[in-house]
Amino acid sequence: MTTRTVLVTGGASGIGEAIARRSAHDGFRVVVADRDPEAAERVAGEIGGEAWVVDLAETAALEDLRLECDVLVNNAGVQRVAPIHEYVPADWRFIHRLMLESPFLLVRAALPHMYAQGWGRVVNVSSAHGLRASEFKVAYVAAKHGMEGMSKVTALEGAPHGVTSNCINPGYVRTPLIEKQIADQAATHGIPEDEVVEKIMLTRSAIKRLVEPAEVAALASFLMSDDAGMVTGTSYTMDGGWTAQ
Repeated sequence: MTTRTVLVTGGASGIGEAIARRSAHDGFRVVVADRDPEAAERVAGEIGGEAWVVDLAETAALEDLRLECDVLVNNAGVQRVAPIHEYVPADWRFIHRLMLESPFLLVRAALPHMYAQGWGRVVNVSSAHGLRASEFKVAYVAAKHGMEGMSKVTALEGAPHGVTSNCINPGYVRTPLIEKQIADQAATHGIPEDEVVEKIMLTRSAIKRLVEPAEVAALASFLMSDDAGMVTGTSYTMDGGWTAQ
């Protein structure tokens, strides 16, 4: 059988890097898509994959794109925090281009190849914020809610063609971005870093620890597999019980 190709956006760090590494371990050919050329080349080189240096917020360049990947992992994302009445409109537009418009365009570009071969997987790295809201994260929450809807429509349209589409909904994941937030919060509040995690970040989580990137990658691995052929249109929470409340 021809080796299947996985395209991972934001694949040079954090969750994306963990998924890229797990996919290579599982025997896939991996394309690491990231706007950081050095990081993308590093990860791709270490796993025997290919780097695609791309700024996914430049969505006009994606409109005529055609992808020949068998698995698409929409993972790239950023965060901007501010109350709605102070939220910068440019930040809103940037987050929605990167985290909702570009995933749509990538799915649009990938489906013809998946349909032609009668097999495909779309894995959307959403968030607990795709199912719940938090103050001061209006653009991120709205974009993730939009991704949930897009994923379900993709599941319905892809079903007759052997294509599944699912969301993974982690809580706070131990990534460089979150690690920096922990340090900043500890300095701001004058408390130890371990108290930031438990008392500030994980107040709504029953399990008081961060999600590890490898745990997200393990779930993504299952969703990419043939064993997950009947799993589609779902949102898999990995949030320590946050959304159980």
